[in-house]
Amino acid sequence: MKRHTTAPALMDVSLLWPELGPFGRVAVRLHPRPGEPTADQSSVGGPLLWPVDEPWPRCCDADPYDHDYVSPAEPEPPLVPILQLFAEDVPEIPFPDGTDVLQVLWCPFDHDSFPRPELRWRRRADVGARRPAMPEPDPESDPERVPRRCLLDPERVTEYPSWDLPKDVRQLLEDRFSQLKSATGWDYEADLSVAPGTKIGGYPGWVQLPDWPVCDCGKVMNHLLTVASLDFDDANGKRWVPLEDRPVPPVPSGAAWYSATEQNPTGLMIGDVGGMYLFVCTSCTDRPFAYRFDNS
Repeated sequence: MKRHTTAPALMDVSLLWPELGPFGRVAVRLHPRPGEPTADQSSVGGPLLWPVDEPWPRCCDADPYDHDYVSPAEPEPPLVPILQLFAEDVPEIPFPDGTDVLQVLWCPFDHDSFPRPELRWRRRADVGARRPAMPEPDPESDPERVPRRCLLDPERVTEYPSWDLPKDVRQLLEDRFSQLKSATGWDYEADLSVAPGTKIGGYPGWVQLPDWPVCDCGKVMNHLLTVASLDFDDANGKRWVPLEDRPVPPVPSGAAWYSATEQNPTGLMIGDVGGMYLFVCTSCTDRPFAYRFDNS
């Protein structure tokens, strides 16, 4: 798998606007690309490291009509693998003590218009005998909810908040954001704040207003990961499209220069080009989680 490198910013954001310095966060862009991962690799949609004696999870929704195309008489659909991440690839994940594998699965049918995720935290050394194969997705699954198998190429970048930028800081910097765009064409929101695509940490790429979940312990949860419909879009050309995916020489302005697979490597489509944001409470040892969806 070829490497994927984010273009450097036009300038150091924290030096240009020191007020933003305290808000910088590291995000790990996963750069999924179609491939054939094994159960011993981090992946999107790949085979999971799963104990042979552990039942495969199925969606046991209390209301079977929540599954758009499944009748009550049909068997409960198996969950499909979305992400598997090993600590050696993404140590930034807040793994609970004694674990080094994060697995994310979801039901391939809509629940209130979006899929429903589940998490598994594991210790690789404890898996023992492995399940030889995953169940096939339900034949009536929404194909846009079942990802292509993808290998990952984790890359660290620094993000700054978009919708999450405090109102007083935004008001202080708004004119300077506009001046930079007029002088250089670089836009703070599109080019310098939140990285698009499937990633670990950083900030959610909110389309609607922020909606951070609060744990039962009273603490605001941390953004664990984003599962995105697209790895980038037309607004991300200056910064976020990987350098290795750009044409040489550049194509004329307005021309199509990337393939559908480069832009949407997983084949997922969440709502109207939206994303799933998954949150965990790092104050609780068992890492309770919550999730949000939004789209345009």
